[in-house]
Parts: sequence; structure tokens; C-alpha cells
Amino acid sequence: MDDKAILHQYLRTRRDSLLAKLEGLSEYDVRRPLTPTGTNLLGLVKHVASVEFGYFGEVFGRPREFALPWFADDAEPDADMWAAPGETREQIMELHRLSAAHSDATIDELSLDAPGVVPWWPEERRRVTLHQILVHMCVETAHHLGHADILRELLDGRAGQGSGDPNLSQRTPEGWAVHRARIEAAAVEAEAAASAADTGS
Repeated sequence: MDDKAILHQYLRTRRDSLLAKLEGLSEYDVRRPLTPTGTNLLGLVKHVASVEFGYFGEVFGRPREFALPWFADDAEPDADMWAAPGETREQIMELHRLSAAHSDATIDELSLDAPGVVPWWPEERRRVTLHQILVHMCVETAHHLGHADILRELLDGRAGQGSGDPNLSQRTPEGWAVHRARIEAAAVEAEAAASAADTGS
């Protein structure tokens, strides 16, 4: 594969992995906030789909054919990061598919050195290439996939790509509990040592 095909494959894989984080969860669990700033699974999918439309659309003169109300000038802050009551899981998943297809068409039709302009970036770095935006969106998607991975583990214990993930140690729930306890004990010991050192100084 050439460089563009490699980057494109990384992006597709991360997109699919992000969408898979919704599988098997209730409406409440895909939507509920799990951090003090409100981070939630369906909101992450909505956000990534939305920004892909911008980076592979507007940036290269290929805007989407419909408006995203959460990006309107009068929209409330962070409206792209959660699902409002009238927005269904199916609608957001379809938005994700439409965004991916729109982006894929841009990537397929343009060369890596094709120029673009990111109007929401500072003036001195607005001029970009498809290569730069492909790297940017691989990083952006992986960044939010990491968030989603942690949220899913908090919800039902499913981590990574599931039980067969070669990047996860194969432990039973009891084995993970022992492992976690060992890490907790190490943290407590380090805190005690640091407190002792501060007292001694």
C-alpha cells in the first residue's frame, strides 16, 4: 500500500472501532455522562462524525449538503458532544456513516499534496494538505476512541476490542481484581514514601 492507503486504512479502522463501542448497550448507557465534563459514548461518535465533515469537506471545497444545527452560530456550547432527547442513536450512527462516505470520497479523489484551508485554525497555519488532514483525523479519531474505550470499560468491563484483543492480558475477572489491587497498593506505598520524604525535609 502507498502512504495514502495506509493512512486511510488506519482512519477506517479507528472509525469502526469507535462505532463498535455502542454495541450491546442500552439507550441510557450510550448517552449518560461518565466524567465531570459530561463525556459520553454517543456524543463522541456524534462529535467525530461532525468534525470529519468539516476537515474532509469544507477544508477542500467539498461542503456537506445539509446543516448540522449543533454548529450554528447560536448553538449552545458543546452541542456536538452529546445526544439531545430528539436525536436517536440510529440518526447519529447514520451521520457517522454519511460522514465516513463523504470523507472517503474526498480521500479517494484527491492526492496527498492537494491543498486545503482550515478556516477555523489560526491564520498562520490554515493552509494544509490532504496528507496533513489525514494524519490529523487519524489522531483525532484515535484520541476519542481512547476516551470511548475507558468509558465502555467503566460501563460493563469491556476493554479494547473485547476478550480476544491481543493487546490485553488474558485474565479472569478475579485475576484483574488482583492486578488492580497490586497497582493500588503500589500507589499507596508511593504516596506514603513521598509524604515521609516531605516531612523529613
